[in-house]
Amino acid sequence: MTVSAQTTAGRVDGVWREGSAAFLGIPYAAAPVGDLRFTAPVPPDPWTGVRDATRPGPTPQRRPFSDTPTIPEPVIPGDATLNLNVFTPAPDDPGARLPVLVWIHGGAYISGTPSSPWYDGRSFNRDGIVTVSISYRLGFDGFGWVGGDGPDSLNRGLLDQLAALEWVRDNIAGFGGDPDRVTVAGQSAGGTSVLDLLAVPRATGLFRRAIAQSPALNDIPADEVIRASGTLAGTLGIPCTPDGWRSLTPDQILDVERSGAAYGGFSMFDPPEPTDIRSVTGALRAGAAPPSTMAWAPAVDGELFPAPVTTAVADGHGADIPLLLGGNRTEFPMPSPRPRAQIVDALRAAGVGETALSRFGAELDLIGDAFADSLVASELQFGTGTIRVADARRRAGGAGTWLYDFNGRTARGNLSPHCTDIPYSFDLLDAPGVEPVLGAAPSQQLADAMHGDWVRFITDGTLDWPTVEEAGVRQARVYDAAGSHLDVDSKAVAADMTGV
Repeated sequence: MTVSAQTTAGRVDGVWREGSAAFLGIPYAAAPVGDLRFTAPVPPDPWTGVRDATRPGPTPQRRPFSDTPTIPEPVIPGDATLNLNVFTPAPDDPGARLPVLVWIHGGAYISGTPSSPWYDGRSFNRDGIVTVSISYRLGFDGFGWVGGDGPDSLNRGLLDQLAALEWVRDNIAGFGGDPDRVTVAGQSAGGTSVLDLLAVPRATGLFRRAIAQSPALNDIPADEVIRASGTLAGTLGIPCTPDGWRSLTPDQILDVERSGAAYGGFSMFDPPEPTDIRSVTGALRAGAAPPSTMAWAPAVDGELFPAPVTTAVADGHGADIPLLLGGNRTEFPMPSPRPRAQIVDALRAAGVGETALSRFGAELDLIGDAFADSLVASELQFGTGTIRVADARRRAGGAGTWLYDFNGRTARGNLSPHCTDIPYSFDLLDAPGVEPVLGAAPSQQLADAMHGDWVRFITDGTLDWPTVEEAGVRQARVYDAAGSHLDVDSKAVAADMTGV
């Protein structure tokens, strides 16, 4: 059965599905092609009649992250890639005024799509929450420098996210949502985007709560993106101008944008080198940013994105926004080139205390010594940034910051890898692609605990464990197969590595 709702550009038809409606592929901006390629998003042209919104829209993702991605994220061809999906139990009911979740997908800013079955809003709808999943331009198209100093020469993907949030503000009431009760949330690059939006003045008033799952604190200086883009233009034999970039097909850019050799940098797809734990930890304790391997991501440009997240947060930006923040216990488990004892000795020499080392050792006892290096890398890429942001918010004061630690284990390897938290926070254990990742019997008790807390936070903006402002940055709510519990030293390793 189809159902309709009104947008500022025209009416749309969605589909009713056992208790809620899905409106798919609604354009929030015009197709970024032709003269609009490499420009800021502009509103879509209005349409007459009723637009079909029963099928997913085209995706900015043209190539998946890998041949075997964890999350099923389809590539859908077409030009109108700046679109979003709305899942609602109250279509065309402006009086419902339900809380709203806006979801920003991950994918390292080079891949991902809002139309994964893992991002379906049906369970949140069941609990009275309208859910919106958004697309945004990826890779060089979204985040490379195209030359000049215009407001869209950088950060077009971030501008897309803002345009989608503005669409929600202007339209969500027609889908039963309350524009004054919006929570913005995301995982991985989406979680990082959430933190970035806390530091972007233009985002003020577009959301009232924030959830960042497994964010990496990038804070890439604009000069680095400009340098990499100029080098890439030289590799491709074009002038670094909008017309120069428009002379290339998307595939010509996609063929090289993931290769660090093409832009004179280090790519996340290059083989990793073992971390010099003592020097990196010393730099972190002295205030350096966590290491990053991304070139195409939101850049601190002094205008749209004026200052690094921790600087902005410490100055009080976003202090009125309650924040739920955390990550997975073993984000990227990969075999270790060095023995456990060597890693532990290096951490101890770097100033990591015995409580934290005990926690580090207990995790290796569960997952195996082969993952010692990758456990350090996970803390550096994700844990230390989380601690930095949480501590900056603690010092600034404000609406409250809650930390969590996802410790759900996969059936194979007893691990808690990147992305495996999503079916639990969304309570979608029956979604396509979940069983191969989580096994045949994922814990419904864990899903009930995690999803229940997400629902409570989105609805009320509060949770039932101490905030960072009340109890510091070492404690967190831990989600595991038995449900959840408070652990006073859950974040000890990352806290010691950052010297907080």
